[in-house]
Amino acid sequence: MKRASLLLAALLLAGTALPAHAADAADTPATSPSGDFAVTGATIAIGDGSAPISGGAVLVRGGKIVAAGSDVAIPAGIPVIDGTGKWVTPGLVTAMTDLGLVDVGAVDESNDSYGGTARFSAGLDVSLAIDNDAPPVAVSRAGGITRAGVAPVAANAIFAGQGAVIDLAQNGPGTVQPRAFQLVELGERGADLAGGSRVAAQALLRNALREARELSQHKPGKDSKNAAAAEPAQPGDALLTRVDAAALIPVVAGKQPLFVHVERAADIRSLLALGREFPALRLVIVGAGEGWRVANEIAAAKVPVLASALADLPGTFETLAATQSNVGRMTAAGVKVALGSFYDNDQPRYAPQFAGNLVGLSRVPGATGLSWGQALAAITSIPADILGQGAVFGSLKPGLAADLVLWDGDPLELSSAPVTIFIDGRPQSLVNHQSRLRQRYRHPGEEGLPKAYE
Repeated sequence: MKRASLLLAALLLAGTALPAHAADAADTPATSPSGDFAVTGATIAIGDGSAPISGGAVLVRGGKIVAAGSDVAIPAGIPVIDGTGKWVTPGLVTAMTDLGLVDVGAVDESNDSYGGTARFSAGLDVSLAIDNDAPPVAVSRAGGITRAGVAPVAANAIFAGQGAVIDLAQNGPGTVQPRAFQLVELGERGADLAGGSRVAAQALLRNALREARELSQHKPGKDSKNAAAAEPAQPGDALLTRVDAAALIPVVAGKQPLFVHVERAADIRSLLALGREFPALRLVIVGAGEGWRVANEIAAAKVPVLASALADLPGTFETLAATQSNVGRMTAAGVKVALGSFYDNDQPRYAPQFAGNLVGLSRVPGATGLSWGQALAAITSIPADILGQGAVFGSLKPGLAADLVLWDGDPLELSSAPVTIFIDGRPQSLVNHQSRLRQRYRHPGEEGLPKAYE
């Protein structure tokens, strides 16, 4: 069975179509600056929601953005990349993926995204298992993804565990921030994990937050003789392990965001009420398939949202009011919305396609989409901000990391692809497992065919 799964995965990878210019890219960009360079004559998109700027430039020094726009002075001696006919955007950011946790999803041994029989839930830390050399990382990088939030999947409890922020640099550090957020499932999935009822899921969540708060308030006595004796013990009626309760202390203290997956309007209202009960919580709504129905309430609570761009089918009872205008309507109401999550078939590299569809939707009578600048921000600066990294990366504003993508056309058009990518000012390879397979079998000779073809 495992061999069949591996064979199927290999066939899928081999059959995935890539733009010829992306697949044929050199192993490293022709220009390899070491942190100081400029791109001139390109269409510049800052990533802050503004419209793109024709004939602009970007100046980078020491791996940081110095200036980007129409009037950028380029100092003498700085290596210059001719961006004529190209577009320059910030590196794309996806706030929820399983990058680095999965090689082949159908093979359990290569999938660390969930622990089906684990004794812990909130205490799980995915940063310990992230593999920056996993093939999907290079595939996503070649698609323009430079940073991502990596999240676990809830398996046997409403708490999935603690996600991490990574960069996708080749031979890079990988994990930028471990334990960056906590993920919890409510709604239909949470009800199933809690025993079959939303009431049970809500009770479990509130109890967990209270147990974490009580644990955080424990103060060791002055007579404690050693550190072990000073450690607080869980009360006898505690439902959480001490590890899970301790992992939730940063959540109740407001130091770690709590990502909550909910879809229907009623569940969103319940979540906003939870925020009033625990005012320190830094809530982030994941999903929000019916978010447009309560958009004004979400905006008033200042809770950001990670939403699917084109989920418009009533596939479940909690998404009966789903509409493609969901993201546009929430954005129009003042909600900070980023596109996500990106798992399984919704791969991170497809983010520009989803964003581009929302731009197209804005031209459909009666529908509500996004402007071009808003759509790009939804896959760059806004997810970076939701991850708490908006002052580090996500746009071309001065002082931020020089994560740049040069595209051969409008990045939100399906026919466009990255031609050069920088992370922290360092050029990145576009070669990956898929591009190698494509090159190998594009014009195979007899000697290049697998043995099975003999």
